[in-house]
Amino acid sequence: MKIEKVCVVGLGTMGSQISVVFARGGLETNLVEVDQNKLDQGMARIKGFLDKQAGKGKITDSEKQAILGKMIPHTELSTAVRDADFVIEAVFENMDLKKKVFAQLDQACPPKAILASNTSTLSITEIASATKRPQQCIGAHFLIPAALTPLVEIVRGLLTSDQTVKATEEILKRCGKDIVVSADAPGFIINRLYIPLLN
Repeated sequence: MKIEKVCVVGLGTMGSQISVVFARGGLETNLVEVDQNKLDQGMARIKGFLDKQAGKGKITDSEKQAILGKMIPHTELSTAVRDADFVIEAVFENMDLKKKVFAQLDQACPPKAILASNTSTLSITEIASATKRPQQCIGAHFLIPAALTPLVEIVRGLLTSDQTVKATEEILKRCGKDIVVSADAPGFIINRLYIPLLN
């Protein structure tokens, strides 16, 4: 499956950074928030980050404009995901909320679309159970700051297909990310290593 159109749901700290990753990778990137105020805040967060990167000489002004040019903001979920090949939610780390979002995405997205969650700890299998396409549901755990940290943890649910894993790996590598694949186990890989170290 060739992924060309991406949608990021939620433009908080993680969602705004993830949006930069995909847009910088040359993908048409729809951004969606629940209202215009939150959308404006998210866009300001993105522009502020890109301005800092340009100020440090990490990107040129033309590259900054190219990244912003790939982003299309929305407040209507159904419009934002209508033609999406790959959708990633970056909402609060709450199971009920994530399942609600996935159920909405399942209804609104094209049948071919892959649904990804940026969860760092919650079960992908359980999140996927809110949909009729669990084989197309996957975890894509970006690390903070997502636009700068090379590693992304792909989390495979019990019913996630090989095709979904392969397509997700390909799109993340296209965006310059390194990949590690985890089973759907508590803490996945990163947090299972980090928590004991922290303790």
